[in-house]
Amino acid sequence: MSEPLYPHYDITVWLRSCTREIPEPITGTITGTIPPWLQGSLIRNGPGSIKVGDEQYGHLFDSSALLHRFNIESGAITYQCRFVQSEVFKRNRAANRIVFTEFGTKAVPDPCKTIFDRVAAIFRPNDHPDNSMISVYPFEDELYAFGEMPIIHKIDQVSLETIDRVNVSDFVSIVHHTSHPHVMNDGTVFNLALTTYPTGSYHSIVKFPPKFGKKSMFEQAEIVAGIPVRWNLHPTYMHSFGITENYFILVEHPFSMSVSAMVANKIKDEPLAGSFRWYQHEKTRISLISRKSGKLSHRFYSQTFFFFHIINQYEVGDYVIIDICTYRDAAPLEGMYIEAMQNMQHNPNYAEMFRSKPLRFVLPLNPTKTKTNLIQLELTHAEAYYQPDGTILLKPEQIIDQGCETPRINYNHSGKQYRYFYAISADVDSANPGTIIKVDTTLKICKTWCEDNCYPSEPIFVPRPNGQSEDDGVVVAVLLWGKGVTNRVGLVVLDGRDMTELGRAEFETPGEVPRCLHGWFLPK
Repeated sequence: MSEPLYPHYDITVWLRSCTREIPEPITGTITGTIPPWLQGSLIRNGPGSIKVGDEQYGHLFDSSALLHRFNIESGAITYQCRFVQSEVFKRNRAANRIVFTEFGTKAVPDPCKTIFDRVAAIFRPNDHPDNSMISVYPFEDELYAFGEMPIIHKIDQVSLETIDRVNVSDFVSIVHHTSHPHVMNDGTVFNLALTTYPTGSYHSIVKFPPKFGKKSMFEQAEIVAGIPVRWNLHPTYMHSFGITENYFILVEHPFSMSVSAMVANKIKDEPLAGSFRWYQHEKTRISLISRKSGKLSHRFYSQTFFFFHIINQYEVGDYVIIDICTYRDAAPLEGMYIEAMQNMQHNPNYAEMFRSKPLRFVLPLNPTKTKTNLIQLELTHAEAYYQPDGTILLKPEQIIDQGCETPRINYNHSGKQYRYFYAISADVDSANPGTIIKVDTTLKICKTWCEDNCYPSEPIFVPRPNGQSEDDGVVVAVLLWGKGVTNRVGLVVLDGRDMTELGRAEFETPGEVPRCLHGWFLPK
């Protein structure tokens, strides 16, 4: 048997299946000190089970959504977990097999379902997969689990019980939305969605205003901005977007969904993943949409890259700065097929598939007609040049030479000038791939925290009340362990300034605990 190519990385933390929910909180063992001001709940979402009965999903994105809750109160921490009760989850569990074809998994054909049934299902939103497996976001005092179909699930913030199923397309005309909306200081929520009109498809910004009278945020939802998609029959897939004081920011990389392929796959009951296309020779396009008019304001291009997560974005003088965790292409999606993950130790290209680098793009808002660099801004080496066709090509600056993913910031600085972000390592071939990274975007340096055989989740920054600086607070992250340590989960609390460990809680669980994706901290 050949030696593993990535001896320090245990990918099985992603491939576990929770067989026993923990609906009632269990108490953990505390070491160190939990700051007394840290009071609230960390709610996490992510893949909970890659199996149904004797069948296995084909892609990590199809895994059943599992919610985790860490409640922090008076220095004590409890843990619980429950599955999101989506229609897909309930139907699969009732049949004890995979009955719904999803992103990367083909279900066993239903002999009672004709081709005409499958055609009709294209136009029935409630027949689409509703596995809200990616993130959780608050809509004022309510919490929702998100996927990327416009069906979200209301979650009880204490019990993790699934309270309601909301089809956003019942309130506003959309066919898709991102799993990373923006929550504004006044409670307004914005999200990026895809809308189809008789004249073509649009990337649309949907606004969910705070509750007014008896109307919910969904009943008040409206499309406030939008631009035609770059390729009408191949709309770009975008996992996140940006907002600054004056602009919505859309980053259209050349990873798109073929509408004709999607329809054909739906008719043939084939996985949605087969509908995507990667056009490597096309540049990535960045569009600024005016928040005032709702229309296109500026447009820029860069060399091709793929991305999931924007780190942050802000305006400074006559420039917009946007920081993004970028990939060379869409290979990470291929690397998340279950078979690819199980065979990763024998794939010499696997580490390169996930080589994400944080890049800074600087967008000139009032460029002069010149052949020289259009960026005249201190503390950045990013560049921008006019091209012969009159477009502006951006040349980004690499912030640090380290793989970063699931970036989080002090959310009080979202859309504003900032200095720090926190992330987890994306370098599976590093000496310690389970590293939490704090990046100083001004000095282009980083501080780290890691522990042998330990795999932290996305680090979430919680600001200290009346904090004196941007990084005055703590970072909380879920901990898992590899090498067969499957029935243990932890929560670590780090000092947001120097990344030293302040305290942690560890829990012994009755079943396996899989790795989660995204979460939200709800202060008490």
